[in-house]
Amino acid sequence: MTILGVRVHALTWEAFEAQAADFVRSGQAHQVVTINPEFIMAAQHDPAFARVLAAADLALADGWGLLWAARRFGKPLPTRITGSDGVPRLAALAAREGWRVFLLGAGPGIAEQAANVLRARHPTLQIVGCFGGSPRPDEEEAIVARITAARPHVLFVAYGAPNQDLWIARTQPRLQIPLAMGVGGSLDFIAGVRRRAPAWLQRLHLEWLFRLAQEPRRWRRQLALPRFVWAVLRA
Repeated sequence: MTILGVRVHALTWEAFEAQAADFVRSGQAHQVVTINPEFIMAAQHDPAFARVLAAADLALADGWGLLWAARRFGKPLPTRITGSDGVPRLAALAAREGWRVFLLGAGPGIAEQAANVLRARHPTLQIVGCFGGSPRPDEEEAIVARITAARPHVLFVAYGAPNQDLWIARTQPRLQIPLAMGVGGSLDFIAGVRRRAPAWLQRLHLEWLFRLAQEPRRWRRQLALPRFVWAVLRA
């Protein structure tokens, strides 16, 4: 289905994991994006970002606002599939299947901390690379060379939107990673440098408020939420 012109796939967790396995088995390049209301509102005025979202092989519904909007449009989505939950689940799947994983982005040392946590949970997990770097063009060739040498099946990129998604789209023709996914702050949560909202707040759909309390500088980004609600109501 589409929400305000942005395509979103209606998947359960089981269907997502099956699709991820298909991507890896194919050996072909695929990009996964995690759509939330901020993505949708950004796409309204950023044509390059909108094109990347439209071209992605899989667009996951990351955000309660999308489930609400889908119900308003008469096409309910089965569940919310977040990057923060998706990374641990895909790591578990990678450990079972023998996939190689590369962690890119987040703050200095955070990818390494996240890797240590994931390895402790899944001793057979093959994390073949961790690197911070940045999405700046002057670092791109060196990062591409580093990832290419590691030959991962799965690449998690934590540069934040839209940088991470634009970076993946720009480099995938050279990288050819079977599953490359932008994961925002997921590595921070896994590493323990940032707390995720408690489950009860998530159930109340107030995860955004908890994160805003932790990162007050996000208030401008959070203005996308009321704009999203208004746009859906008008549509």
